[in-house]
Amino acid sequence: MSQSLTDMQLMVFKGSKPGSTVWIRACFTPASVLGSVEVQISPIFATTRHRNVLLAILFTVLPLYSLEVPAATSKSKSADSWSVTWQPVGLVNGSPVILRVTPPERLKSLTGTWLKHEIYFSADSQSKVWYAIAGASLETRPGNYPLELKGVTATGKDLSFEKPIAVGKGKYHSIAASVPKKYTEPNPEQLQEINQDKAIKERAFANVTPEREWAGSFHPPVKAQISDVFGTSRTFNGKTQSVHQGLDYAVPEGTPVAALNSGTVLLAQLLYFEGNCVILDHGQGLLTLYMHLSKIEVKAGEHVTGGQKIGVSGGTGRATGPHLHVAVRWEGVYLNPETLLGLQLP
Repeated sequence: MSQSLTDMQLMVFKGSKPGSTVWIRACFTPASVLGSVEVQISPIFATTRHRNVLLAILFTVLPLYSLEVPAATSKSKSADSWSVTWQPVGLVNGSPVILRVTPPERLKSLTGTWLKHEIYFSADSQSKVWYAIAGASLETRPGNYPLELKGVTATGKDLSFEKPIAVGKGKYHSIAASVPKKYTEPNPEQLQEINQDKAIKERAFANVTPEREWAGSFHPPVKAQISDVFGTSRTFNGKTQSVHQGLDYAVPEGTPVAALNSGTVLLAQLLYFEGNCVILDHGQGLLTLYMHLSKIEVKAGEHVTGGQKIGVSGGTGRATGPHLHVAVRWEGVYLNPETLLGLQLP
């Protein structure tokens, strides 16, 4: 950046002895550009007339001089800088996401909102980094959606930041399947059972905790091939349509089923569509559901660790045959389990 020396003061200092050197000092503003320049004048030019001529030259020429000064650079990170990263980097509708936020100062609390959902963060005790799990529903349209962050420091100072996160369009396909008629055209008695189950699930979903219970990455519940993926549009018996909101594993009946991560059992019972079902709360609004089990081996309220056996696979409920259905639900939104299993989490 070029700065002009437009303000100058001249001071004349004459030696104490006759014939001594005369010094002329030019002081410039801003001082950060050039504090001063000293001009030494030989004694033979130190008469008043010669000195006045030199002063006139200095007043005329030096103000026209400009000095190229590089812009100042800060050695330390800017006090108001935030770092916000996420994975997967290429988000699509139906995808879960892990958010990693590093604020400019240590915080005692951090909250956020994204896609009209509350984000619950947990801090890394060894650093300033905060983590949270979130997600974009299948209904989310492509676009940029702002992540709004609000933090409070240990001294009570409020900090805020906003970061847009892009969501693209995922690719999902369609299939047709056949199931017993009672699952597509239930009678009044069966409808009553379905509505009772709906109330049970709603009570379970309402007990979600904001505190983090998951620890590290999520792992598959079984070692088996995936038979149906998330987001598939399905037509049952040529009439009823639904979207597959989970992941199916092709396992025979009797296969041990493990928890994807640590959490608390919210529900463990037989339901009309889901069959024998287990729901785990992993904190921060995140749940995992395990359906069509032939046997349940945990109880509501029990704490489980990642990899712990919670039941045995089967074909109960609305199922075309023995298999394991796993779903991921975050704050009322179903997300792709396959994506969650691929995330590298702290």
